[in-house]
Amino acid sequence: MSYQHQYVDGTTVHFPLGKVVCIGRNYAEHAKELNNPVPTEPLLFIKPGSCVVPLDGGFAIPDDRGSVHYEAEIAVLIGKPLSSRPDVEEVRDAISGFAPALDLTLRDVQAKLKEKGYPWEIAKSFDGACVLAPFVAGDAIEDLGDIGIRLVINGETRQDGNSRDMLNPIVPMIQAMAGHFALQPGDVILTGTPVGVGALNKGDELVLELVGYSRFTSRVL
Repeated sequence: MSYQHQYVDGTTVHFPLGKVVCIGRNYAEHAKELNNPVPTEPLLFIKPGSCVVPLDGGFAIPDDRGSVHYEAEIAVLIGKPLSSRPDVEEVRDAISGFAPALDLTLRDVQAKLKEKGYPWEIAKSFDGACVLAPFVAGDAIEDLGDIGIRLVINGETRQDGNSRDMLNPIVPMIQAMAGHFALQPGDVILTGTPVGVGALNKGDELVLELVGYSRFTSRVL
């Protein structure tokens, strides 16, 4: 199924899908669960727009590349251009929406890449590696330091995090990202995943929630 940004009320977002800018290990407990060092500065990487698929209707995962892990994240939709370390007001004004998302990872592949000191793209940017739900409007959430993200699989809560626990809060994170590469309307920011990641399996039933703002059901096809 092709992807197009939309809001929770069904309104289509007028700007096209761009790149997906991600931050790794942005929750200390998640870094620890994978035996990774807690970074002292933002660990950034990019997924291409071609890897994005909609959450609605279910999504497929690769079955020939080892374990596929879920990582529930708060996604931020950029609605105005940002570059050269914008100020706080510019960043806040450029946020067009928030949504729950899944950053899917080929964990076995990633482990081998990390052992060799190679980039992660093969493990992070495969087709279908970013699963996005519809967005709530950017002005619907006032306190960016208190956004809950929750993932329930087959009736069991697997991840239950909050933006208050981010090592790099949302606005400073976006400022840092824009200092490295210009952000354009339609780009998506993935803000990191809390503790509790694990393997997905075909047939899994999911509930993905931006706590208090949006809630979606889906399944692994």
